[in-house]
Amino acid sequence: MVFDQPPLGSPVEHEHATAVLLLGALSVFCCGALGPIAWALGRRALNDIEAGEGRFGGRVQVVVGYVLGVIGTCLMVVFGGIFLMMALSGRA
Repeated sequence: MVFDQPPLGSPVEHEHATAVLLLGALSVFCCGALGPIAWALGRRALNDIEAGEGRFGGRVQVVVGYVLGVIGTCLMVVFGGIFLMMALSGRA
């Protein structure tokens, strides 16, 4: 009989934790289009960490990347709206 128990010792970092953090940071500082990707990948990684019952670590990295992805997406929408209004007014 096999029991599904978490491994002994420290948990293994989730495989997408570093990628979510990197994509979230890049979405705020240089490329806002990466924000939705960080947002979706971060939500999926958070769901895996929650369902893993202690098997996965890296929750802090995923949360920071997720929040930066949300902020990057919001900034992209705001700056896109400002650019669109400037383009329609003829002052661009």
